[in-house]
Amino acid sequence: MRILRSLSVGMLWLAPLLAAAAEPDLPHQSKEWQIWAYSTAAPSFIGNSATVLDQNNDVLRPGTNGWTCMPGNARPMPEAGWQDPHQAMPVCADAESMKWMQAYLAERIPELAHDGFMWMLHGDVGEDNTTPMVMHKADSTEGHWIESGPHLMLMPKDPQTIAGHTTDFRSGAPYLMFAGSPYAHLMIPVEGYYRYTQSP
Repeated sequence: MRILRSLSVGMLWLAPLLAAAAEPDLPHQSKEWQIWAYSTAAPSFIGNSATVLDQNNDVLRPGTNGWTCMPGNARPMPEAGWQDPHQAMPVCADAESMKWMQAYLAERIPELAHDGFMWMLHGDVGEDNTTPMVMHKADSTEGHWIESGPHLMLMPKDPQTIAGHTTDFRSGAPYLMFAGSPYAHLMIPVEGYYRYTQSP
């Protein structure tokens, strides 16, 4: 009993971390739920210290590590909030990937100082793997629509440096999205990636 009691006391320091990782039982349009949903798009050692923005780019929580977490779904947030984090498509991006994302949304060519990284551990609700800005499966090229589970992305300063990778998103290997365009980037599947689509 004494050993068990000592272990319990010794693990008390873990409680705040475990509590922070749990989904808050709050309305999904609340600030607290949004901070949880967006910041958990990255590993906790990044998300816990990242700046968190809402869909209007207003700061929900200031950060200290140079990373920014925010919803990536370009569709308006429902009045009751996102159904779940997957629907919000949250991203946690470093400074270079934020430049990439801003250029992509403005339909400008990204100009990065070096390669950037972006986490999406809640996945996304679907994109055409070949054509940028296709938001609906009905508009996509047949056979190229992918709804992703958890993944990491490498946004290259020079897309030619990743041009040799496959575009086959069912291979299980890192693969190219938007190959041949200025927005080409490398998708790196992690465990659970194929929970929404056909596995390799």
